Amino acid sequence: MLPQMIRAVLLDLSGVVYDGETPIPGAVAAIGRLRAEGLPIRFVSNTTRSPHRAIVAQLAGLGVSVSSDELFTPARAAVEWLAREGCAPHLLAHPDLVPEFAGNMFGDRKVVVVGDAAEAFTYAAMNAAFRQLIDGAEFLALAVNRTFKDADGGLSLDAGAFVAALEFAAGKQATVLGKPARDFFHAALAGLDCIPGQAVMVGDDAESDVAGALKAGIGSALLVRTGKYRAGDESRHAPHPSAVVDDLAAAVDWILARRG
Repeated sequence: MLPQMIRAVLLDLSGVVYDGETPIPGAVAAIGRLRAEGLPIRFVSNTTRSPHRAIVAQLAGLGVSVSSDELFTPARAAVEWLAREGCAPHLLAHPDLVPEFAGNMFGDRKVVVVGDAAEAFTYAAMNAAFRQLIDGAEFLALAVNRTFKDADGGLSLDAGAFVAALEFAAGKQATVLGKPARDFFHAALAGLDCIPGQAVMVGDDAESDVAGALKAGIGSALLVRTGKYRAGDESRHAPHPSAVVDDLAAAVDWILARRG
């Protein structure tokens, strides 16, 4: 069912707004149209390779001005979780993300925090995380995406496979902080005059972005045929998309036609 009125838009970034360092054609103008209509936007990215400030700067370089509180990432959610629970992280993450956690040692309880570590996913690093887990550390996954679109245009393994390996070996389930976790979508809407059923999600990942949003109670979710999208993705995960559109520009057409 569609919401009676769309009051907020959740946008994925990689594969929706840009590919690598290149904006997807029409995406920047499409964001401008949403701004002009007064629709609040929250950028909800599962990227775990870049710190918050770097993503804001990257968007600014593409011509998209984003305030810090408009961007939601799993790393930011993890820092808040560590502070709330009084824990210290054992990081298995990309080197560029490590500064995001600098100084965030809130207690003696250890928590293994896993993101997309890329080449840092060595046997030694995985085994060190495994040993922390079997010694009693809690387990946080910044995201569990299966794949991402790499710089060469092909799909590459994302963090989900490595999280699954540690879960299997340690016999311990990770708490997921990014998409498709229900709390992540709801946190993105906090402070807005919008209940989940009045929001729309736009993403290129049928599982984490679209099905995840709909399971979280987001009113509608659009799958774009850009980024990591591959033919048939719309049928691979349930719930299925509210609509499949060519790109963000077409998604904005869909949203504005149904705003109410």
